[in-house]
Amino acid sequence: MYSASALAAAEFPDLDVSYRGGVSIARRLQDPLAELVKIDPKSIGVGQYQHDVNQVKLARSLDAVVEDCVNAVGVDVNMASAALLARIAGLNSTIAQNIVSYRDSNGAFTSREALKKVPRLGDKTFEQAAGFLRIMNGENPLDASTVHPESYPIVQKIAAQSTKDIRELLGDAKFLKAVNAAEFVDEKFGLPTITDILKELEKPGRDPRPEFKAATFQDGVTEIRDLKPGMILEGVVTNVANFGAFVDIGVHQDGLVHISALSTKFVKDPREVVRAGDIVKVKVLEVDVPRARIALTMRMEDEVMPAKKPGEGGARPGRSDQVTSKRSFGEAPAAKVGGLGSLLMKAGVKK
Repeated sequence: MYSASALAAAEFPDLDVSYRGGVSIARRLQDPLAELVKIDPKSIGVGQYQHDVNQVKLARSLDAVVEDCVNAVGVDVNMASAALLARIAGLNSTIAQNIVSYRDSNGAFTSREALKKVPRLGDKTFEQAAGFLRIMNGENPLDASTVHPESYPIVQKIAAQSTKDIRELLGDAKFLKAVNAAEFVDEKFGLPTITDILKELEKPGRDPRPEFKAATFQDGVTEIRDLKPGMILEGVVTNVANFGAFVDIGVHQDGLVHISALSTKFVKDPREVVRAGDIVKVKVLEVDVPRARIALTMRMEDEVMPAKKPGEGGARPGRSDQVTSKRSFGEAPAAKVGGLGSLLMKAGVKK
């Protein structure tokens, strides 16, 4: 979609379409957000009924999501394209192109204040956009953070009180968490604002996400054949359905934790216990290599199922009664026969 777009033709007028695509893919490895904003969000396929809904409202909603994402991450002014800058609050395509043209003519911006020299970027626009525009390695270290220029005096007060340099404050989570935000409240800045500033100083940069945690897969367990009943493994929940949760344990085939094996307590909805992305500890109950099925449990006290013979079906994890086994194969349990039914059965036998 990008390679054949007008934007790609403007960026790489001398390159073939296939080369444009190659450059775009490589750039996505460097800065995914900066490159993906060049693609119309509707092109990713946002649902089965994408073309049946109001297209104007759909485009407006998708654009709002992209803008929220871009503003939450922030933009490196000296590296960003006009397409990315146009997504910043307060900016439009004209001002975004003016920023790029000014940068090309005068060199990299050294401070946020220098942005005021850009044509049509007035004080009001600067006030709206400045907090989302980053100057990396600039004159003021705060220009690389999400702290708005109008809040710089608060940071300077904190630094002065602690006899620390502002550069030393950035990323010093231990010190910043110990700061009493109430001491810096005044007529202009309230407690919520100062609290937000301290949080931003703890993690400066363009990645607002919390620390990423990944499941630790067991060494030597890479294929389904490596699994043995009774193994206790760590995995990540990939999907949650009404009947249970699927867990990736590092063998290229997700295992199923049946709803009855999610907890020692009664579970009405699996989503009450787990969500996609959760890291969980599971126990292998049963492995069916030919059918590529793995039965897991989150109840460590559950007994391991006996090995199945070829062609045999298995019960659901956590249950071993006859009714459950029949249900596993789609058979309904035998219903209790009432009085009338008993008489009709007897009449049929006599007949």
